[in-house]
Amino acid sequence: MKTTTAEPVNAAGPTTTGPVTTTGPRTPVPSSGVLPAAANPASAIPSGDGIRSTDGTPSSPGIPSATQATPASPLPAPRRTTGSGRAEGDAGPAGPDGKGQSAGARPGRADGEPDGSADAVTAAPHDPCAHGFLPERPPVRSLIGTWTRLDAMARAAAIVPDREAAVALVERAHRANELAALRQRVSRLSLRNAEAAAMRIAVIAVSCGWCGLDPQAPAAREVADEAFLDLWAAIAHRIDHDQFVALPTLALHNWAPERKPRRHIPIDQLARTEALVPIVRWAPEGQPLSRLDRLMLAATRLEAHGIWLFRLAETLAGRSPDDSSTPTALRRLVRVQHALRAQLLAEAADLSAAPATPQQRAVLAALAGQGALEPPVLQAADAVLGIGARRMREGRRQLLRRHLPAQHRAWLSAMDRHCAPVRTLAHRGGPDAAVYREAQESLIALRRTYTALVQAAARPTAAPLTKAA
Repeated sequence: MKTTTAEPVNAAGPTTTGPVTTTGPRTPVPSSGVLPAAANPASAIPSGDGIRSTDGTPSSPGIPSATQATPASPLPAPRRTTGSGRAEGDAGPAGPDGKGQSAGARPGRADGEPDGSADAVTAAPHDPCAHGFLPERPPVRSLIGTWTRLDAMARAAAIVPDREAAVALVERAHRANELAALRQRVSRLSLRNAEAAAMRIAVIAVSCGWCGLDPQAPAAREVADEAFLDLWAAIAHRIDHDQFVALPTLALHNWAPERKPRRHIPIDQLARTEALVPIVRWAPEGQPLSRLDRLMLAATRLEAHGIWLFRLAETLAGRSPDDSSTPTALRRLVRVQHALRAQLLAEAADLSAAPATPQQRAVLAALAGQGALEPPVLQAADAVLGIGARRMREGRRQLLRRHLPAQHRAWLSAMDRHCAPVRTLAHRGGPDAAVYREAQESLIALRRTYTALVQAAARPTAAPLTKAA
């Protein structure tokens, strides 16, 4: 055995006196005295992100700050997006000539604010406790570069008097080769900008009466413009979401604060506390917001206020019906649903007084006919309690969820499984079962209030009263 004498080390690290016996080559000690990650036993201990609290208390009703760790979800994290999104975040979008562009000239960037790495958006697992189903960042206000053509087309299609005028806009863009030029640039979009483009595609599609089409189906080419369908399909592939022409895209990606806040605040707090305006207006500029505008903004504010519902859903996931924390969480869920209903009732007066055109009512009717007006927060409550305005078959539930992104559908499906023990209270008696039934009744009342708001938006505008009346 070879004996060596240890050399002095830095004062910050461990000190050694006397000879040290080794059986092989020495491992160098860093000057800081901290062992490397491979040799440090603490580094082999997995983080506690997947460990949920066992004290039975729901998440704090406060808004998590930037430095406060959000409770980790006990549900499986969705798959990460890799490939083009990762490379795009590193290199940035290319210009029309194939060269990289600076941050100040990237297509789809809003208000001079850089997009940031696409990998930073897609790598983090989705946590509804942080911001519900709202986007992680405020939607892009305006597209720039070549994508200004799509922006202008969506704004024009939203205010046309009828579907024929909207179809004429698309055909004119086809003849000018604008749709083909956009189709070639889809792969260069970051995920955030692709979602902004998807919202504008959705506005054009519903304005033309194409909201129920599958852009890749052969039958769709007999109805809609072929170049527009190619662009639609490319955007759907880029965001990995086929059925995005629905309220989650038309509302949750079509809002902005009326004034820029002085400091950074979480997005759900931003949508709750600031006055919101639509990015693509269904009413012409300079005129009051239409009923369709107000309905979409009301759905956005409903999602922002519903953040507490998502946190309570996480608390109830995996709980036993006999757990002492279960009735407490259900009582808080009742209060949250009552607050959401009161918020919808407050929106009703302004919405009923807003103007509406026959084209806007036709858009609402088409979306309602496709089951595309269901707010995601109500689907989250249904996943916990298992009942809405009426008992829905599994096929009906999946029909509504198809308009959500894949990670949101995965979260709802996991909630269906993990909240199944709580739903057994429906077949029991006692005070805990009574609290569960009260939560179901409050959800039914909330759904009916939202349905009444949609009906008010689709109702024909009342004719002004005459002097004789």
